[in-house]
Amino acid sequence: MSPTPLSLEYLIRPSTIQSGKKPVVFMFHGYGSNEEDLFSFASELPEELVVISVRAPYDLDPFGHAWYAINFDAEYGKWSDDKQAIESRDKIKHFIGEACTAHDLDEENITLLGFSQGTILSYAVALSFPEKIKNVIALSGYINENILQKGYESKDFGQLSIYTSHGQVDQVIPVEWAQKTPDFLKKLNVQHVYEEFPVGHGVSPQNFYSFKEWLIKHI
Repeated sequence: MSPTPLSLEYLIRPSTIQSGKKPVVFMFHGYGSNEEDLFSFASELPEELVVISVRAPYDLDPFGHAWYAINFDAEYGKWSDDKQAIESRDKIKHFIGEACTAHDLDEENITLLGFSQGTILSYAVALSFPEKIKNVIALSGYINENILQKGYESKDFGQLSIYTSHGQVDQVIPVEWAQKTPDFLKKLNVQHVYEEFPVGHGVSPQNFYSFKEWLIKHI
């Protein structure tokens, strides 16, 4: 069980900061996984950060969780339930507010770290509500414009920074989808870094150390 009951289940690693509001990284796992997956990174991340790894709200059979349904049999590849994805986007936004209050977090220093489906949701939250998010680490995902809040293009993205990376031989989410991200972010004037690594649908050690260095400079 989560230490403080909030609207979503989560794991937490406290900050070493003793007093005052603390910087935080929220982690969002991929389809079919759970909150323990990305939490394995926690011990390697800067000690001043509170690390909160969140469990997606939809249970899968026989195990695992999802932020929204995917129909793998759909024509033209994978069809995603954008209605569920938008609901999860708003659940995440609500959860972040709850967690900031419950754990005395710095609302001016929030980082989202996602993998795959968790990355798609991290983009959706940050690009829909850029006033609330400082940094995004977007691993092995892509931007689904259909789940961004209407009118997002007119928002101020001046405070937002994004690190995004993808495997060059990803068999789950084609690298071509991720390669569209830099142009998309450039049009919005979002500060960003895009990197590719010679791996499949996963995070290589080089990828980890690269985003960790980026995070240290941005928190």
